[in-house]
Amino acid sequence: MVAGEASGDLLAGLLLGGLRARWPGLQAAGIGGVQMAAQGFQAWWPSDKLAVRGYVEVLRHYREIVGIRRQLKARVLREPPQAFIGVDAPDFNLDLELDLREAGIRTVHFVCPSIWAWRPQRIEKIQRACDHVLCIFPFEPALLRGRGIAATYVGHPLAAVIPQEPDRAAARQALGLPQDAEVIAILPGSRVSEVQALAETFFETAVLLRRSRPRVRFVVPAIPRLRPRIEDAARRAGLAEHLAIVDGRSHEVLAACDVTLIASGTATLEAALFKRPMVIAYKMNAISWHMMRRQQMQPWVGLPNILCEEFVVPELLQHDASPSALARALLDWLDAPARMAAVQERFAVLHHQLRRDTARLATDAIEKVIQG
Repeated sequence: MVAGEASGDLLAGLLLGGLRARWPGLQAAGIGGVQMAAQGFQAWWPSDKLAVRGYVEVLRHYREIVGIRRQLKARVLREPPQAFIGVDAPDFNLDLELDLREAGIRTVHFVCPSIWAWRPQRIEKIQRACDHVLCIFPFEPALLRGRGIAATYVGHPLAAVIPQEPDRAAARQALGLPQDAEVIAILPGSRVSEVQALAETFFETAVLLRRSRPRVRFVVPAIPRLRPRIEDAARRAGLAEHLAIVDGRSHEVLAACDVTLIASGTATLEAALFKRPMVIAYKMNAISWHMMRRQQMQPWVGLPNILCEEFVVPELLQHDASPSALARALLDWLDAPARMAAVQERFAVLHHQLRRDTARLATDAIEKVIQG
């Protein structure tokens, strides 16, 4: 198995739980993180080695990433497994799956690449690289089957883990937050590049918010390896004394908050499943941004908006993601309880659509692939 970055590690960890329930003696190895390790996974490399987004950013790490893929391919070919499962990270996994499938190894890709959003030409590579694709969104299997690609809708694993009605009071108690306070969760991303690009802007936004809402509380769930960078950004913004930073615990933070300022990515879907209004923001290298915008097929970037097919939450990207604009967008939520309630109802419907027995459905599909 190969999972890149924190979100892929989380999805792969949930999948491994289902695989181990079916096959208690399962042996799994490759590239993974702490969630996979908790399921007995043997990581030859840590998943954060692949946690790079953007064309220019990938170029900076290109030699290392290609070297890892070459070594991994050689090891897998020496000791062929019954199946290879690539979890997301399509730029890394699809090329690897193509080589392994040509060598006779069964390949499964978990999380359909977002060909419906951008880079539609990748469907041809998926066709050649994958024996089966496990889809987390309901409209994807028909799209793939139209091109002769075997696919199964398995639901989104997080929809089964996150409760339909999150317990805000319990989450606040666990985090030591007042029950009657306005709480804003700040999630500047799970990659070094994201924290570098967004954290200071997010904290400058918080400083502006405190001027109109002096009693508002801010809480940040930080991946431990990124915590020093987040703390440094908070100090530079002059917010260190008014901010609670916790190691991990992103689900508790999202359950506890009223609204979240959040980097575009899987975390936005987690926030939607927790029924939390949000402001989505993103910044990246200017060249990467220009190239990605040229290939974008939909007007939305955030997963909640893509799945709802409209701007149910605001997206402020690149130059639009200024502290003043972000602060205004957050205040627009806090000043409109009826609007907050409406989006929470919309997210409840989305949660129901995505909630399936993902581990069992995925394991059933993988078993059929292995049996051939």
